[in-house]
Amino acid sequence: MSKEHFYKAKIRWTGNLGAGTSEYTAYSRNHEISGEGGKDKILASADPIYRGEASRYNPEELVVAAIAGCHMLWYLHLCADAGVVVVDYEDEPVGTLTEFDDGNGKFAEAVICPRVTITKDSDAEKAMELHEKAHEFCFIANSMNFPVRFEPTIIFETEKAAVK
Repeated sequence: MSKEHFYKAKIRWTGNLGAGTSEYTAYSRNHEISGEGGKDKILASADPIYRGEASRYNPEELVVAAIAGCHMLWYLHLCADAGVVVVDYEDEPVGTLTEFDDGNGKFAEAVICPRVTITKDSDAEKAMELHEKAHEFCFIANSMNFPVRFEPTIIFETEKAAVK
């Protein structure tokens, strides 16, 4: 039996510089993203190449972060269930967006690159296999209309030797 879950967000444009959108260059792309429950606001804008502010997150970065975050959360859950003890997890995911001559565009792919440190008594092969299962379960990756690849690295805590 399937279940439905609903997630809400609030987007508020904060970029009216006094003339609204009277001209393409007359307004800022700045906005705030917030959620339910009094969460801190995420300050966002457009990518700087589209007149946004580099000091704020842009929607494209948030898509890539959502994919990587979902994978990480599933992976940690699966490791806990399988007896693989993760002591550190870092990722620097990359999304590739293709922009067409008419200004339209879309993501071509996203690659997540988790670097996972496990205890010396954990099974590195199992740790590597669990990335495949996490990828299969990731709600966000399963919702994308572009390929999402993963290139994990497993490191033993005491040895600092990578297993790929």
